[in-house]
Amino acid sequence: MVRVDEFPDEFREDYLNREMPAFDESPFVLGPPLAERRVSLISTAGLHRKGDRPFTEESGDFRIIPKDLPDEDLVMTHVSSNFDRIGFMKDADVAFPINRLKELAADGVIGGVAEYHYSFMGATEPDKMAPSVAEIVAAMKADKVDAVMLCPV
Repeated sequence: MVRVDEFPDEFREDYLNREMPAFDESPFVLGPPLAERRVSLISTAGLHRKGDRPFTEESGDFRIIPKDLPDEDLVMTHVSSNFDRIGFMKDADVAFPINRLKELAADGVIGGVAEYHYSFMGATEPDKMAPSVAEIVAAMKADKVDAVMLCPV
């Protein structure tokens, strides 16, 4: 990733002066212990399966990634010119730690891994992604997901 101090001046100032939401440190909901939770990933790396439509600039939609998709079938089409893909090319778990999640499940740290995971193209305004959230929530409920690991890239 490019460091903020390496951004061109106009981008750096815009980035550093963005108004960001503040969140309480309390969980939104309580749930079972981690060792009993079924976990799904949400990445902002613009990931999808080979053959899926690529992400486009300001694309607010998402892609579904099955749990058993081989790493070599995972593609990144993030459109930001400041986005460094080298880490992902060497190890997909840098942007989408599904293999580490499976290890945590095998070790009993988490209860299980969801069947489906999700990716957005992170260089998108959150309000453009908001309409997709209800669809993802419904899919996660059907998949019995009770914990989400956010992977902001």
